Order: sequence, then C-alpha cells, then structure tokens
Amino acid sequence: MPSVRQLSTFTALILIAASSVSASANSESDNEAKTSIDFNLRYEAVAQDNALKDAGALTLRTRLNYTSANYHGFTGVVEFEDSRQVAGIKNYNDTLGNNTPYAVVADPETTELDQAFVQYQQDKIIAKVGRQVITLDNHRYLGHVGWRQDRQTFDAVTLDYTPVDHLKISYSYINKRNRIFAQIKDLHSKDHLLNIAYKTDYGLLTAYSYLLDVDEGATKGVDTFGLRLNANKNKFTYFAEYARQSADTSSTNYSTSYMAIEGGYSFDAVAVKLGAEVLGSDEAMYGFSTPLATLHKFNGWADQFLLTPKEGLVDIYASIAGKVFNGSWTLAVHDYSADKATDTVDDLGREVNVVYTKKFAKNYTAGIKYATYSAGDSAIGKVDTDKFWLWLSAKF
Repeated sequence: MPSVRQLSTFTALILIAASSVSASANSESDNEAKTSIDFNLRYEAVAQDNALKDAGALTLRTRLNYTSANYHGFTGVVEFEDSRQVAGIKNYNDTLGNNTPYAVVADPETTELDQAFVQYQQDKIIAKVGRQVITLDNHRYLGHVGWRQDRQTFDAVTLDYTPVDHLKISYSYINKRNRIFAQIKDLHSKDHLLNIAYKTDYGLLTAYSYLLDVDEGATKGVDTFGLRLNANKNKFTYFAEYARQSADTSSTNYSTSYMAIEGGYSFDAVAVKLGAEVLGSDEAMYGFSTPLATLHKFNGWADQFLLTPKEGLVDIYASIAGKVFNGSWTLAVHDYSADKATDTVDDLGREVNVVYTKKFAKNYTAGIKYATYSAGDSAIGKVDTDKFWLWLSAKF
C-alpha cells in the first residue's frame, strides 16, 4: 500500500501535469480540461448495547479528478480515491476483518481507481464506457453511497437518450460493482438497468426495470419492475411509488412488493415531510432487496436496516428542516415494524436523526450529525445504537 508521503507526491505531480494540459487547452479553445481535488475529514463514533466495544474512527478521504477537454463530442475522466486512518484513531471494525471486537465503521483504508471512462455526447445521446458513478432517481435502487469514504462506482456501459422533449431513456449494463468495502469486496455482475422518465403536467412519471445478477452470493438474481411519480408544485412536494420484485436464491424463488408515499410542504421558515415506505415480505421468508442503493439515505442514519429483514420493513417517518446561522438543519423520526409479523418479530424499533451542515469560505463545508436507534420489543438481532459524526470537507 502506498505511503501518505508517496500519495501526496503523486497527487502533486498529477495536479501539475493536469494544470499544464488545462492551460494548453485554454490557449486553443474556450473548452478547457479541468482538474479538481476534494477532501473529507470525518470522525465517526458508534456505541451499541451489546458485547462489541464502542468504535471511534478518524479518516481522511482524498479524491482527485481529471476531466479532459471536449474533442468532437468525446471527453475522458480519470479519478483516484484514497481513504486513510488519521492520528491513530482507528478503534473500529472496518469490515475487512480488522479490530473485530469493535463496532463497525464501514470505512476501510484503500487506494483505488474511482472512475475511468470515455464519454460521447452529441445532440440527444450521451454514452459512457468504463468505470463510472451511476445514480437513478432518488438512489433507492442505484446510487453512489457517497456518505461512505469509499463511494460506490460501476464498470459499465451507459446510454442516455432523449428522443423527444420531456422523455428520457436511460440504460446501463454493469459487469462489476465497485462497492464501499475496498477492492477485495467488489462483485462481478451482469446487471441490466432500464429507466424511462416522462415529464407530465402532474409530475415526473418513471417506469423502470432493474435485472440484477451477481456471480457470487446466495441470491443470484433480483428482478424489479416499478412505477414512480414525483413532483414539486408551488410549496408542495410529493411522490408515490410501487414495484414488484422476484428473487432467485440458491434454494428457492421469492416474490414481493415495494410501496412508498411521501408528501411535504415548505413554510416560510421550515419544510415538513411525512411519508411511509414498505419493503414487503414473501411470507416472512424474504424481504424486498435494493443491493445497489445509497442505503444510508433510507430507513434511518443508524444503518440498522441496510439488509431488509426477511419479515420485511414498514418505515413511517416525519421530518422538519430549516436554516439557522447560514447553515441547514434537519430533524427526522422513524417508526419501524415488520411487514409480515411473526410471533417473534413485529415491533422493529424507533429512531431519531438530527444533522446540521454549514458552508463557509467558498470551498469548505462542516457538519455534525447524530442518530439514536431504540430496538423494539421483538426486533431480533437489533440493539440500541447511537452514532455520532463530525466532519470537514473541502473542494478545489
């Protein structure tokens, strides 16, 4: 593994070279190559009511991006990502078998090629080939998991086509999932994702088909078909979604559904939202699955439901958000229960989330965040959990 000094030297050399290329491009055309770098320094603490020791992690993520100038519709992107432990604060299970007596913080040390793709854009078509970030809709099915230090990217071919106004067709074929647990836990796959969005007078209507197939794991194939409608009208926001899913495991096949509804209203000082999400269950044997999602965004920041229980999950939630001291704050509450209750699993607990973020000096953002989860009376495998984060990020 490269040392921090080696990485710093390498970064400086790349920046100098990229700046030279950018200057050369600027002398010939207004279309310039671009180089950017960003940092995220974060402290995360985890305390759980079980035998695991309380975890503490201070990590620094560095991401360096070079985007070429446009040449007859073609551009190229190369991006490196590095995550390091800082100041010896590393008492945490990093998901790679290190410090297992501690609670998990899913930020292992890693240095890797985050993105490397060629893009072609002309008229109504955008095509990408290579390692890339792919997100769809609200990240419920496909996201970059950008909250973690090692974000998720994909080795893929992607095509976006806009044949007429208000209609967009997106297709991706993924043959490798570069997940958040460093390269050792990346997965080879044969994933087909089709997303068709049409803007109507009532909102954006989206139909999708996500056919996922991994080479490793007990669940081989997960096929999901669904519809989503979301809109922002005056001070109101709303969305509704329904999907059906079938899963092919090593032992049998399962079928279940997904439903979500949310409404919100923006007052002068605050915005409020109320919603419900149901990840269904097939007779308490299999829970609706979204393995490529930005899961931290859903079902509470304590990350207790990254894997849907086989009994399914009903999440009823409310949030209020506003601004103070030129920063943004959000308070959210969740109530969890099983979709298919059994004698031993029904009440899955409650959670409170709060966050405050503030941008300053143009390039910097600081934040503080807290999540507290209280396990339900029949939340099998769940325990009371508190998580705390403090971070500072910079982009140049």
